[in-house]
Amino acid sequence: MSNKDKFYYVYILTNKGNTVLYTGITNDIERRVFEHKEKLIKGFTEKYNIYKLVYYEIYEEVHMAIAREKQIKGGSRKDKINLVNRKNKEWRDLAEDFK
Repeated sequence: MSNKDKFYYVYILTNKGNTVLYTGITNDIERRVFEHKEKLIKGFTEKYNIYKLVYYEIYEEVHMAIAREKQIKGGSRKDKINLVNRKNKEWRDLAEDFK
């Protein structure tokens, strides 16, 4: 696979009650969400039972994805909620789209 075929994902995960938000970046969204769901990632997401993929964006350039992740992380909770609501009003688990 050439570098041109690689994609980078900026994503937002939440918990069952949609009360805690986590923003991350990965080059393999399916693997990363699986790791969160199975609690293979120690730390914040494990502690707060964050496993539900509610938002993601796809980038071809890693530096653009990193910049976007920083932008989202630097925003307010309200900004993140609005971002999710614009594309996923029901806050359904988008990981289902990858099955």
